Amino acid sequence: MKEIAAEDIYFMKLALKEAQLAWSHDDVPIGAVAVKDGNVIARAHNMRHVLSDPTAHAEILLLRKASQILGTWYLTDVVVYVTLEPCMMCTGALYQSRIKRLVFGAYDPKMGAVISNQDFLSLEWVNHKFQVLGGVLKDESASMLKAFFRERRK
Repeated sequence: MKEIAAEDIYFMKLALKEAQLAWSHDDVPIGAVAVKDGNVIARAHNMRHVLSDPTAHAEILLLRKASQILGTWYLTDVVVYVTLEPCMMCTGALYQSRIKRLVFGAYDPKMGAVISNQDFLSLEWVNHKFQVLGGVLKDESASMLKAFFRERRK
């Protein structure tokens, strides 16, 4: 397994702060940060309830913001940090945007489409591969998600 770099921890902590924002408006606490050349270019968090939009996952909103800021949908030099392993929709969007690297926190055995449930990138027809590092601050990410759902079930 690849060693986790200090910069990966730093940016994942920023993604966790975004996740807190999602929780503050009663959405599943998932946050994401886009980084290019060591600088944060965009931040986002789940906003499905606020926007009444089932596609308003942190990753989708992040890719939209990063594309607008950079003036291109081709995000070949961008690293995406997200607190939970992306679902199939988000993995597809990350693939379509041609990101350089994905770093995620908690693994998602139910919906994860990068490693846990479906290894999207290993499909034969997938012609763009990006680097993946999972498990960065996974305990912090998983704890936040568990606390959110525990609170909702009260």
